[in-house]
Amino acid sequence: MITVEKYHGTGNDFVVVAADAPVEDREAFARRLADRETGLDHPDGERVGADGVLFLDLDADAEPPRVEMTLVQPDGSIAEMCGNGARVVATWAAAETGRRAFVIDTPAGEYPAEVGREGVTIGMGEPTFDPGAVPTTLGEPLIEREVEGLTVTAVNTGVPHAVAFVEDVADVDLERVAPPVRHADVFPEGANVTIASERTAGPVQGYDQRTFERGVEGETRSCGTGAVAVVAAAHERGDVETGQSVPVHPPGGRLVVTRTETGATLQGPVEREFETTVPADGQVAQR
Repeated sequence: MITVEKYHGTGNDFVVVAADAPVEDREAFARRLADRETGLDHPDGERVGADGVLFLDLDADAEPPRVEMTLVQPDGSIAEMCGNGARVVATWAAAETGRRAFVIDTPAGEYPAEVGREGVTIGMGEPTFDPGAVPTTLGEPLIEREVEGLTVTAVNTGVPHAVAFVEDVADVDLERVAPPVRHADVFPEGANVTIASERTAGPVQGYDQRTFERGVEGETRSCGTGAVAVVAAAHERGDVETGQSVPVHPPGGRLVVTRTETGATLQGPVEREFETTVPADGQVAQR
């Protein structure tokens, strides 16, 4: 049996496993534990799944400490980057080390992280609209063009996103409109599909956001790279200024994205849910 922990960042939830745990088949392990019907045994007695499994390799002797993050998604694929996952990693590393600043190593590069009173802030790097980096099959940036019936902007914020601004995210049947865009030929590696609508009611301005995530193949409660993609696309079309901090509201809570001179930062809360043990193959006993 191995020990695992469950965390979430604004509803984007993950199983956390130390990288040296004796898991021989990470793909099968993640598929089993992420399953919403048969995944983990919650202390309250219910079965819960997750949006993925984070395998974490901590180097506490580095200055600052570094964590190699590998996110295996529910379909067994590896995500290059995950903004909310990175915030979970920093929270886990802070509990392990007592430190507050870290560097998180991912397949998409390294990301600085800081755990503070207002939550965890990740330096997300420079969003790119370059067609070769998103990637798309086009020879120019894909900016507000129709793809499979949805007008989208393609941007990579660690992973590719197709961002669409709509009148009201609540009125969109995301499970219907997103898959054709996610699998469109113009995205050779697929794309997350993120929709956003301007939030004008109430004292807090910003955007409402919903994201259909590749690898999860469904809508998640929150997507950090998607929140950054929304602000990056809004900045590209002149709706957000450099230096502006923008609240972004996925279904699971509130994130704040700041478009800086050199990139973007993502800030938001993280919660540790529980700890439990599972077999090394992830095969939790059937009820």
